[in-house]
Amino acid sequence: MSDFKQIASGDAIKEVIKSAFDTDLALSGAWGYTKALTTVIEANQNDIPLPQLEHMITSMRAYLEMNMTQTKEERYGSINVNEISREQSKENGLIYDKVTYEIPAMKEDTYAAFINEYKEGYGTEGFDLNGHFKRRKEATLTRVVTHWFEVSKII
Repeated sequence: MSDFKQIASGDAIKEVIKSAFDTDLALSGAWGYTKALTTVIEANQNDIPLPQLEHMITSMRAYLEMNMTQTKEERYGSINVNEISREQSKENGLIYDKVTYEIPAMKEDTYAAFINEYKEGYGTEGFDLNGHFKRRKEATLTRVVTHWFEVSKII
């Protein structure tokens, strides 16, 4: 299994997201790996439902970790982020969301090969659709990650 490095907190999270994804989000803090390194949501300019906003931020973090900071051979694609649990807590007047996500992904080259195989084989005699999807599932890496958000300013 690949070992993904946490994103360093040296650069402002807002600036990294703007640079990498051309998206302006009112964020501060860190990348949410722990409560001490929480992602602070300063405002919700577009009134996006909070779980959706948190999902979007976690998707960006996953893409940075699994694709943008990797060598070409180690890049993952088909990255999906699925919420599996959430807890909200209050401490020292602050409100925190601790959200756990499951993130399946596949190496980019492998994924591209599966897509081509599917396009060429689907509907043809002898194409083993069940076998194809079984091999795709076996080639998928699944991570479970936690992302901490401080949401006091928007609740």
